[in-house]
Amino acid sequence: MNVLVTGVAGFLGSHIAEVLIKKGHKVVGIDNLIGGYIENIPQGIDFHKVDLLDFQKIEPIFKNIELVIHAACTAYEGLSVFSPHFVTQNTFGITTSVMSASCKASVRKVIYFSSMSRYGTQSVIPFTEDLLPKPQDPYGIAKLASETLIRNMAETHGLEYSILVPHNIIGARQKYDDPYRNVASIMINRMLQNKQPIIYGDGEQKRCFSFIQDVISPFTLVCETNIADGQVVNVGPDEEFISINQLAANLASLLNFNLNPIYLPKRPQEVKNANCSADLARKLLQYQTKTSLNDGLVDLIDYIVSLGPRDFTYNIPLEITSDLTPKAWTDKLI
Repeated sequence: MNVLVTGVAGFLGSHIAEVLIKKGHKVVGIDNLIGGYIENIPQGIDFHKVDLLDFQKIEPIFKNIELVIHAACTAYEGLSVFSPHFVTQNTFGITTSVMSASCKASVRKVIYFSSMSRYGTQSVIPFTEDLLPKPQDPYGIAKLASETLIRNMAETHGLEYSILVPHNIIGARQKYDDPYRNVASIMINRMLQNKQPIIYGDGEQKRCFSFIQDVISPFTLVCETNIADGQVVNVGPDEEFISINQLAANLASLLNFNLNPIYLPKRPQEVKNANCSADLARKLLQYQTKTSLNDGLVDLIDYIVSLGPRDFTYNIPLEITSDLTPKAWTDKLI
């Protein structure tokens, strides 16, 4: 099967492409390298360094493609409050390009990776797919808008589609020199430089963290069957629901680091408690949480140690600066 993966140099996209190649598929990849590493791209990829917003350049790449995996995104939930144009253009804007090119090329199926941010704050935890989405930051709004666009265009032009919702993925190849996202990677990178982790608010906001291989495992079933066509499915664990304080403590223990976190004011529009139910994924996709949180953190630590700690790169401009903008970003404290 001829498959196109967007965001192929990214954390998720590179793992997806690697699995597809091992299964014998021909894989074409697109990435502009904003959020990924060139070394993430697996061998055997027909790689195109191009911006998905440039429709004229991407449109020919979709010729003869049967399946599109749309994993590309500037996944900056907190930053989107202060750089909404950049984040939404590279979330919703690129989805319009991908869907236009897919429809024009008569692609058979599109699989979209959405975000837990689609749910916002809910009275029911864990979040189930039948809840009314209530995104509360520009990133979540753009992800939900992308879902709506995909559904509309797929139904209009006769494409199959599935929407998968991973959350807080960790593991090897995750970008760890980005000051705006990937809390576990940021903490590890700082601790390896003998710097205390930075925690926003009281640190009692709670999350579940997904190990990359556990997310990838049920993914091939979505590619090769119609079992999740037309559906939104959460993919990730719902068992180990922990606070950011506990995450820092776990990492400090694994790294033998003397923990004394730096607490900064909470970030606006951050959801306090976010956890997605995996019940539907267990039923449809044979999902299993095979990797414990600490084992996943060890994999991430080993990856960062193997490459060495890095300085954080502030390569995305803040569009809005005010008293609400985190000092960690405006003053480059991370």
